[in-house]
Amino acid sequence: MHVPKRIVILGSGFGGVYTALGLEQKRDGTPAMRVTLVSRNNYFLMTPLLFEAGSGVLEPRHAVNPLRPLFRNTRFIEAEVTGIDFGCKVVTVTPADSESYIIRYDHLVLALGGVTATDLIPGSDNALTFKTLADAIFLRNHVIQCFERADVERNPQRKAALLTIVIVGGGLVAVELAGELREFTSNLAKLYPRVNAHDVRLEMLEARPHIAPEFDDELRDYAARTLSRRGVRIRTETRVNRIEEGRVRLPEGEVIESETIVLATGVVPNPLVASLPLEKDKKGRALTDPTLRCRGRKDIWALGDCASIPDPDGKPYPPLAQHALREAHVLAENLIRTMRGHGLLPFVYENKGTLAALGHFKGIGKVKNFRIKGFLAWWVWRSYYLFQMPRWDRRLRVLIDWSVSLFFKNDIVQLDLFGAEHPRLRRQARGAQEECARGPDGRPRDESAEDGRAASAPRELVAHQEDGRGSAAVSPAPAEHVSH
Repeated sequence: MHVPKRIVILGSGFGGVYTALGLEQKRDGTPAMRVTLVSRNNYFLMTPLLFEAGSGVLEPRHAVNPLRPLFRNTRFIEAEVTGIDFGCKVVTVTPADSESYIIRYDHLVLALGGVTATDLIPGSDNALTFKTLADAIFLRNHVIQCFERADVERNPQRKAALLTIVIVGGGLVAVELAGELREFTSNLAKLYPRVNAHDVRLEMLEARPHIAPEFDDELRDYAARTLSRRGVRIRTETRVNRIEEGRVRLPEGEVIESETIVLATGVVPNPLVASLPLEKDKKGRALTDPTLRCRGRKDIWALGDCASIPDPDGKPYPPLAQHALREAHVLAENLIRTMRGHGLLPFVYENKGTLAALGHFKGIGKVKNFRIKGFLAWWVWRSYYLFQMPRWDRRLRVLIDWSVSLFFKNDIVQLDLFGAEHPRLRRQARGAQEECARGPDGRPRDESAEDGRAASAPRELVAHQEDGRGSAAVSPAPAEHVSH
């Protein structure tokens, strides 16, 4: 009897989800295969919509798609990936509040995405990040709470700090976040009788000479003028020396007192990828050949933020969502070709353009050789990402939310989902205090044994990790993608 090939995909961002969907579409006439997708979250996040989900324009649930309805033949496991052993070809996973077990693979796809770079500025752990749905909801709650406190605060200095928002970074995420936060806080201030809208400060600090480096000078200047007119203070060539709790320290002793500091300093690969015995570039991304196969590994593939994929000139493709989506289609095709014994296809893609929303019906974009800005760019941005959202029921929900927002202001209800602590901090604390959950015998369960295979003892995985040969075991950060 022919044994199905086991394909395990790690991550539920653009790369992971669309690889699984591509394999489902290509199943007919292919050798038997068993596809498993593992992710900490049971949903796919449309990251470009994260800004509006955080500001109350969109219902947060409408910016995500549940994973299980997307797949017919792919098995989904909601769990933390805690280890990968290339020698034994197993992945160790730990579901929430449960015991660990291992999943065996014949082909492994690394689509773990990236995390916010926190090692560039001392004290970055004192700032908020904006990478996940939890980040967006937490930031929204935090800003509303700052306004509630400012409304009753009598000390002028403390009140000024409550009404000051600092965004560290000037890339695409920072620009879109500044635009959406400016719109959100302007509407918010109207509801607080003791908060003057002119007292709300929003500072953007960028070390480079200009913001939005993804665009040319004309579009960058338009974005800077638009945000400045709406009250965002943009400070370029301004390095941050240190971030402390409630303040940002700049060169020459300047200090900005702020209760809301958001870190938007770019993305680095998931820490799990950095720990693996793979060839990597200087940024820690797994080096692949043009077919998306990791160098020196016939059974390991990578795409998205955690991979460095060469273009025809040998330069790495940028870590953008549009690239990850197309990479997934090629990777799915190459997995099928590998099982059939056919030659593999190289990934070749020409950037179709870049779009950014600035809030308040404004945007910038470059599509092919055409520059667009203002309302047209904002409309193109919304239209494009609306149709990138899987499933029509979610598209309709987003469209309804957008229509409602034309007539009503942002929803300012605090969604008390976390209490006072961000779930990221709670996970870190739990990880430092508790060991990984184990099976009754103290070892990870072997998930592959459920399909009737003769599986080697899980003890072999642990021993292999101890001798350091081709193994790794660390807890990863979320696998979602924010870059456009």
